[in-house]
Amino acid sequence: MTVTEAPRSLERVIFQRPELLTDVSSHYCPGCGHGIIHRLIAELLEELDLGARTIAVAPVGCSVFAYEYLAIDWVEAPHGRAPAVATGIRRVRPDAFVLTYQGDGDLAAIGTAEIVHAAARGEPISGIFVNNGIYGMTGGQMAPTTLLGQRTTSSPTGRESGLAGFPIQITEMLALLPGVAYAARGSVADPSHIGKTKAMIKRAFGAQLNGEGFALVEVLSNCPVGWNMTAPESMAHLATVSETYPLGVFVDRARGVVPSVTPAGEHRGKEA
Repeated sequence: MTVTEAPRSLERVIFQRPELLTDVSSHYCPGCGHGIIHRLIAELLEELDLGARTIAVAPVGCSVFAYEYLAIDWVEAPHGRAPAVATGIRRVRPDAFVLTYQGDGDLAAIGTAEIVHAAARGEPISGIFVNNGIYGMTGGQMAPTTLLGQRTTSSPTGRESGLAGFPIQITEMLALLPGVAYAARGSVADPSHIGKTKAMIKRAFGAQLNGEGFALVEVLSNCPVGWNMTAPESMAHLATVSETYPLGVFVDRARGVVPSVTPAGEHRGKEA
């Protein structure tokens, strides 16, 4: 052994592309957070040895490109209907690991009914909800998650609550349902937040593997083009986004974390 060589026992892999993450050029806009989230999913599916049994569902929007980058089985759903399609898959293939990947316009607008009722039924699926506060694919229009005052192509003077309502904190809403085993919100703003988000997704996957019920992880992501910002500016802006959408775990029933508001039919503590 020469002085420049290290013993194999001391070798440590610092970085490598997950095998489930395809080696192709990305269609996403420069600086988009989708690529980060794809990588986290690929890493976790490999770490948990789930790649071969995973069936994922992607609907319409930027999320539809996911099947280009994750080398797993995919089903494309109509706009907003990923939870309904995933429900069907899970019931005819109880052996499969079922994953949905949706944007905020898809999940929190046209797909509101599907996500609410899948959660209410406690369907054993794991949902990834990418919130960039805008309809990124179709021209940067206002979404249900757009911040108050935020300018979009359909709210050029900024979102007004009296005209368009308030931003919908749908993960907190879903956390109230007894069928939801786990619900959390993370971010891709920086390496520290990315690491915490990966842990949230891993826990959501575990909820399905343990048969606990429905699980959802919302990920605050950026849209540099839709926000009319540079990529670094958009990442920094996620700190402002998290003021409206606080980060953290809202429910983890198996670990005793329950919502502060008790859902109807669920009793906490002793009755008077």
